[in-house]
Amino acid sequence: MAKICQVSGKKANKAKHVRHRHSAWKFRAPHKNRWQHANLQRVTIQTPNGKVRMMVAASVIKTEEFSMVVCGLKPIPKAWLVKPSYNI
Repeated sequence: MAKICQVSGKKANKAKHVRHRHSAWKFRAPHKNRWQHANLQRVTIQTPNGKVRMMVAASVIKTEEFSMVVCGLKPIPKAWLVKPSYNI
């Protein structure tokens, strides 16, 4: 399963892990590559047709639009129901 938010499309970001070394400049701190993954949560939404499980970023869960969909005030947009992929 792709580690991508089904609502916003958030995915992993490349970053550097920098270790601070307390010595002279000739012993520079090493920089290692790493990934910053999105904070994905599995959310179950009750719909008239049944339950829908989605992988959603935590920042999206806090939004007003998402809370309206969960409460049933708005229908789930069709774009949200598409399973994410990396399109390789």
